[in-house]
Amino acid sequence: MLRLTLFTTLLPLAALAQTPARPVAAGLKPKVRTAVAPPARREQLRVYLLLGQSNMAGRGVVEAQDTTATARVLRLNAAGQWEEAKDPLHFDKPVAGVGPGLSFGRALAAAEPAAVIGLVPCAVGGSAISYWQPGAFFPDTKVNPYDDALRRARLALQHGTLAGILWNQGEADSSPEKSSAYAQNLTALINRLRQDLGAPEVPFVAAQLPAFQYERPDSLGRRRINDGALQLNRAVASLAQTVPHYAYITAENTRHRGDQLHYDAASARLLGQRYAQAMLKLQAEAKPKPKAELTPKSKSKAKSAKSRF
Repeated sequence: MLRLTLFTTLLPLAALAQTPARPVAAGLKPKVRTAVAPPARREQLRVYLLLGQSNMAGRGVVEAQDTTATARVLRLNAAGQWEEAKDPLHFDKPVAGVGPGLSFGRALAAAEPAAVIGLVPCAVGGSAISYWQPGAFFPDTKVNPYDDALRRARLALQHGTLAGILWNQGEADSSPEKSSAYAQNLTALINRLRQDLGAPEVPFVAAQLPAFQYERPDSLGRRRINDGALQLNRAVASLAQTVPHYAYITAENTRHRGDQLHYDAASARLLGQRYAQAMLKLQAEAKPKPKAELTPKSKSKAKSAKSRF
């Protein structure tokens, strides 16, 4: 049974005060996206899949810090080419902006100086978890979320090794009716991905929904609680007790961009850092423990003990 894992590195509350809404598509866009060759050694490229809906794809306003390339952080673009990773990483909709993926990749690169981090954006804005299964067609953007993710993953794995999967989804499943089955559905998705990718122990990190999605004011400004979203968060947490090589992060002290739905850029970057902390911990726990070297004295004791049986 895997121990419940929480990551709640928090920003000061004052730094996360609500700000007026801004158009999510506003902000800078990278002027140049440079295609690069993957590392010659396949084991050097550590591939991470970014799955979910719009808050994984990112809807935060792109700023200068998001359009600067980071050494050893790549993304697989829509054409299946590796290039320098810059926001927006995703291309699910024209409004794609800052999500958690880039800050996650930067944190992993800093923690693994010998590795190249390969980010594979696969999130689809608006997609419920029911669309993340083989053959499911998402009519809003005319894509097959699961099949497309699998295809892109296999393309990326021609050049690298699968190191982890990130999941940020749930807004489309936050009704009481849908959230009651979320633990079962997410478990099935994790098992299916691991089986289809031939990676039964690949680390998987999911995120809970933020407070601004389950505590919403009504038209009169009265506080209303979405019990379905709270139930979904409990489901995400519960899998840490039942699914191996799994962890989740909270969305505590994050803020929206003015629409009560999408993270602003600063909060998306914060989530990326939390994802990185959780992923690194799972990876460290999965590493085989080094065997203690026997000293001459302990060798003598071991020999003596063996001779008694």
